[in-house]
Amino acid sequence: MKLDLSVLEIFRAVAAEQSITLASRRLGRVPSNVTTRIQQLEQELGVALFSREGKRMRLTREGEVFLTYANRLSALADEARSAMKPSGPVGLFRVGSIESTAASRLPPVLARFHAAWPAVSLQLSTGGTRRLVRGLLAHELDCALVSQPPIEGIDIGYDAGRLEAESIFTEDLLIVLPPSHPPIATAADIRVDSLAALEPGCTYRAVAEHWARNARGLRVQDLTSYHAMLAVVSAGNAIGVMPRSVLDLLPGGSGIQTHHLGPIKTLLVRRRDEALPAFAAFRQALLQG
Repeated sequence: MKLDLSVLEIFRAVAAEQSITLASRRLGRVPSNVTTRIQQLEQELGVALFSREGKRMRLTREGEVFLTYANRLSALADEARSAMKPSGPVGLFRVGSIESTAASRLPPVLARFHAAWPAVSLQLSTGGTRRLVRGLLAHELDCALVSQPPIEGIDIGYDAGRLEAESIFTEDLLIVLPPSHPPIATAADIRVDSLAALEPGCTYRAVAEHWARNARGLRVQDLTSYHAMLAVVSAGNAIGVMPRSVLDLLPGGSGIQTHHLGPIKTLLVRRRDEALPAFAAFRQALLQG
């Protein structure tokens, strides 16, 4: 079987967009060409890579497996191109980050990186630690900034054999409480019935859930942003969990009460089998402040 990079690009675009029409717009190709190339790829592999649900294109189990290899081959091709350009890093560089780090730490870092390496197209994705680690292992990301669980038993999917990590930041993790809530010493002192937190797989959420395990009847309320979390907490309906660096950025945070959970490290993680020039440049930008 012979695969070329163009058909991998087409396959990855359809997998990302779940649509022939949207993928063709993204690639600048006509839809019929994209359809033909996908059909040819499926014939070569001898499996269906997508299930067709109307206009939606969803990956089959075989398609999910092939996507992992397609991502790896595309990343390797980018690495090879970069290695042939001694002037410095170029091309696409995919960075994952937890939401809090993206908001409070990365803006000046990304500005420095872009100023130093304008030929690099940095693509930033955010999510919970577990999702980012999974994306890194699937070769969907080139590196990621994630939280290190300070408590044994919190599984983030980290594979020490395939990944390596370096501590970059230390955050002060807080429980945030409504302005009218009485001061607390332990989770047993909580007087609301819900914990507002980001997605499952967020390390901060896991730490807060572990801390609150003895609180009676405390349910977890899923939110998608720290702004929404602060609004819910300010309304008096919930407690929340966030690092101090994020609380200091949010309008309205000055009236919020806090309870200190402890320090938690932010790690820069990458695969052991890759050494992209852009990674070294990005790491340097992080360490500069």
